Amino acid sequence: MRTLLPPAGRHLVEVGAGFGRLADLYGGYETVVLLDYAHSQLVQARERLGDSGPGGQPRYVYALGDFYRLPFVSGLFDTVVMVRTLHHAADAPAALQGLSRILAPTGTLVLEFANKRNLKAILRYLLRRQPWSPFDPQPVEFAELNFDFHPAWIRQHLGETGLRIERVRTVSHFRVGFLKRAVPPGLLVALDRLCQPTGELWQLSPSVFLRAVAPADKSSSPPGTFFRCTACGSTMLVDEGDRLRCTDCGARFPFQNGIYDFRGGDR
Repeated sequence: MRTLLPPAGRHLVEVGAGFGRLADLYGGYETVVLLDYAHSQLVQARERLGDSGPGGQPRYVYALGDFYRLPFVSGLFDTVVMVRTLHHAADAPAALQGLSRILAPTGTLVLEFANKRNLKAILRYLLRRQPWSPFDPQPVEFAELNFDFHPAWIRQHLGETGLRIERVRTVSHFRVGFLKRAVPPGLLVALDRLCQPTGELWQLSPSVFLRAVAPADKSSSPPGTFFRCTACGSTMLVDEGDRLRCTDCGARFPFQNGIYDFRGGDR
């Protein structure tokens, strides 16, 4: 993450932030949005982080929502982060389109995905211990709502959204039971760190991180806008204290205990 993440910026959002496990890396940003679908996770994040960091920066915003209906205006974020989350997307192209939409011009996406073409899967396939081919570019659902993706498939679909991959890192090279039992964790971590840059050449580990950049000619968010209605897409939201209300379609989004809830949008 420290290799791929821009150290500073105006707005950053982590999609699938959970309890804010990565938030300590975002200290150089003015506003950090933590978005997750699980209310309990964001409650834990706010209890740990509060509403702002030291000296008032970053300002933390907590939002409940999903990656198919991101509640933000287009072109808003300098940086978008999605780690350990894409593997839950049954419609990953739609999720990637949403991430691309909310990126500002030349904005950065830091994305992690579960790699279908990893060495362990290749060996299992060659030994006929699994039915699906790791060389087939299509995603595989190896368990319910758990998908692995081929690196070429990810590259293709990011390209279709207009994003260009700049850097790639591979991780979890030694995610094998007998190695984790036989080799001290500190040594495995050090070895894994040495192997991460090989991701620029090939991707054979179970987990792949990448940094992609948005084109410079895309539109920025209109001044003074931030959230948008997930029901109709309007940016005309009125703050009524305990909720946001869309003036175009009437959808209402609760704001309780410091957390916005965009999962419904009752009218």
